[in-house]
Amino acid sequence: MILIIAEKPSLGRNICDAIGNMKKQNGYYEGENYIVTWALGHLFQLFDVEDYTGEENVSWRLDNLPFYPENFRYKLRPKGKSKNVDPGVEKQFKIIERLCNRSDVDKIVNAGDADREGEIIIRLCIDNALKTKKELCRLWLPDQTRETIQSELSALRNSNDYNDLAAEGFSRTFVDWLYGINLTRYATLKSGSLLRVGRVIIPIVKAIYDRDMAIRNFVPTTYYGIVSKADTKGETVELVSTRKYAKEELEKAMRCCKAYNDSEAVVTGRTSKKETLSPGKLFSLSKLQNLLAKKYKMSMDTSLKIVQDLYEKGYLTYPRTNSEYLATAEKGKISKIIDNIAAVGYPVKFKDKKTIFDDSKIESHSALTPTFKIPKKDALSEDEYKVYQTVFRRFVAVFCSEDCIAQKTEIKVKVGEYEEFTLKGTVILEKGWTKFEDPPSKNKVLPDLKKGDIVNIDFQPKEKETTPPKHHTVESLNNFLKNPYRDIKEAAKESESEDDMEEYKAIFEGVEIGTEATRTGIIKNAQDSGYIELKNNSYYILNGGIFLIETLQRLGINMEKEKTAHLGRALKQVYRREITVNDCVMLAQAEISEVFGSQSALLPPDEDRNIGTFRDKVGVCPLCGKDVIRGKYSYGCMGYKDGCKFKISLEICKRTIPISAARDLLTNGRTVKLKGFISKNGKPFDGSLRLDGDKVVFDFN
Repeated sequence: MILIIAEKPSLGRNICDAIGNMKKQNGYYEGENYIVTWALGHLFQLFDVEDYTGEENVSWRLDNLPFYPENFRYKLRPKGKSKNVDPGVEKQFKIIERLCNRSDVDKIVNAGDADREGEIIIRLCIDNALKTKKELCRLWLPDQTRETIQSELSALRNSNDYNDLAAEGFSRTFVDWLYGINLTRYATLKSGSLLRVGRVIIPIVKAIYDRDMAIRNFVPTTYYGIVSKADTKGETVELVSTRKYAKEELEKAMRCCKAYNDSEAVVTGRTSKKETLSPGKLFSLSKLQNLLAKKYKMSMDTSLKIVQDLYEKGYLTYPRTNSEYLATAEKGKISKIIDNIAAVGYPVKFKDKKTIFDDSKIESHSALTPTFKIPKKDALSEDEYKVYQTVFRRFVAVFCSEDCIAQKTEIKVKVGEYEEFTLKGTVILEKGWTKFEDPPSKNKVLPDLKKGDIVNIDFQPKEKETTPPKHHTVESLNNFLKNPYRDIKEAAKESESEDDMEEYKAIFEGVEIGTEATRTGIIKNAQDSGYIELKNNSYYILNGGIFLIETLQRLGINMEKEKTAHLGRALKQVYRREITVNDCVMLAQAEISEVFGSQSALLPPDEDRNIGTFRDKVGVCPLCGKDVIRGKYSYGCMGYKDGCKFKISLEICKRTIPISAARDLLTNGRTVKLKGFISKNGKPFDGSLRLDGDKVVFDFN
C-alpha cells in the first residue's frame, strides 16, 4: 500500500478524486492500492523557551535572554494561546502515526504544498510518526487538476531529491524563531508594550515608517518652469522646457522666456512607424497582487486567499511563485491548455518564445496560469471571478493569435539654438491582445506638423511646487521587498521590460525581504498588530508602528533591510549546499548577540543607549518625593495620580536619554555632556541637561 499525506484536507480530497474508488474512513480515505490522509497545515511548532527550561506558568524575563537551544525541538501545536495540545491536531497526528506504521504500508508519499514550507510540514509528521524504515517519496504538484495529479502519481520522486529544499525550510524556521523569540521578548520587556519583532516584519514596517516620516517632514519648494502653449494650424502645441528656476529667480526665468519667444521654433523632424506591441508577461504572485490592488483595491491577504482557493479547486496553477515564465518541459501541457481555450472561442495559438518559456528564470515554480479546468462564471464568487479572469485574460493576451499594431509618432521641435523638444504619440491601429487587456498607454494623437513647419510659441514662467513622496502602495512596497537595494521606480520599469535578468538574479541570490510565499502573511501580521494600515491601495504607518520603530532605535536594535537581505542570502546558500543549516543558525545567533551587547565579543555594551527596563526605578521625584520609574515614553513620577507631572522624556532632540543620564539629573541636578543631539534645523550638537524646577533644559556652560 502507498500512504499519501497531503498538507490539507482539500488536497487530500482532490488526490482521492484523481485516484478514484476511495472509501472514506475516520480521518483518511482508503482504496485498493492507496491510503490518503492529511495534516491540518502545521501540526507541529517549535518549542517555546519554557519548554526547554522546564519552567511552567512563568512570565517572560531578561535573565534567560538571549536563548539559543542546543537542538531545536518540535511539539504538537497547542490550541490558541493555551499550553495544551489542540485536540483536533493530536487526533489527526495519531491517525497519521498509525497509518505510517501499518504493516501493509511500504511507501509513504509527502504531498505537502510544492514549496519549502510544505516540504517540512509533512517531513515533521513522518519523522515524528514513523517507527521503522520505509520508502519515502515526494508528490510535487504544479496544479491540482485530476490530469496533473494522475500524471505525477505515476512519476513519484525520491524524497531525498528535496533534502536541500527541506534544509532551507528548516533554516528559515530556526532563524525566524531565534529573532522572534529573543527580540520580541527583549523589546517587550524593555518597552512595557508587546512588540512583535521579526526578521522580515521590521524592515516592512520600517519602509512604511520612513516613507511616511519623509511625507510628514516634507517642506515644499516653489520654483518656476518654462512652458509654451500656443495654436499652430488650429491645434494646441504644448512645449515644456527642462529648465527650472528657483522662486527668487523669476526675473531670470522671464529673460529666458523672452529669449525663447524671440527665436523661431521649427519642426526639425517627424518619424512615424508601425510597431507590434507586446503584452505583459505572465503573472508571478506579487505581480498579480499588484494589479489586483491597483484595479480593484484588493488587499494582498484577500487576493492570496482567493488565488489559493482557485488553486485548490483546480482552476489555477500553484500560486506562490516568483516567476513570470514557463518551463520548457511544460510546452506540451501549455499547448493542450491553449487548445482548450481556443475551443471556447478565444483567438489563441501556441508561441514558442524566450519571453514566455525560460528555464533560467524559474526557481521552483512557473508563472501562474489557468489549467485545463475552465470554470463557469456562476461557479465562482464575484471576487473569485475577478481574480480568475485577471489570470485568464493575461494568458489569452500572451498567446493571442492576433497582433496589436500601433502607429508610433515622434516630432522634434527646435527653439532657436536653445532647446530641442520631443513630442511622442501612439495610436492603436489593430487591437489584437488589447481586446483582453488594457494597452500600456492610451491613444495620444499628435498635431499635424511636418518637417520645416514653423510652430507658434508663447513661453511663460509657470509657478510650480515640489511634491512630497507618495505613500507606499501594494506595488511599490512589493517592488522594494523584491530587491531593497534598487531604486523603486527603476525596479518597476525593469520588471515590465523584457530585460529583467537583474530582478531574477536578486531573487535567486536571496536578496529579497521575505518571499512570495511569506510576504502576504507577514504584512497581514503587521496590520493585525496595529503597526500599519492599508487604505485605498496605500499603506500608512500607525501610532503602534511609530512606537515600534522608534523604540527599537532607542534600544539599538538594528533590523534594517541589509541584515534581513543578508540572512535571505544565507538561506539560499543552504539550499545550494554552500553552507549548512547550523552555519545559518550561528550567523543569526551572532547578529542577535550584538543586540544584547554583553553576549558579543564583537560589540561591547553601549551604555549610552541603555534606557533600562520598563518600570525600573530611576530615582526620587524632585517635586513630590515619590519614585520616578521608566515608562513607555519617559521616566515619570509615580505621583502622577496625585497630580504630579514631573517627567524626563526618553528622547530629546532626536537623542535617546539613557537611564544613567536620568539618574544623574535626579541625583545631581545635571548630566555630563552628551553627544548626538539634533537641532530643528537638522544640525548636530552636544550639551548637558539640567533640572530647572520641573523642566529639563540644556546647559551649555
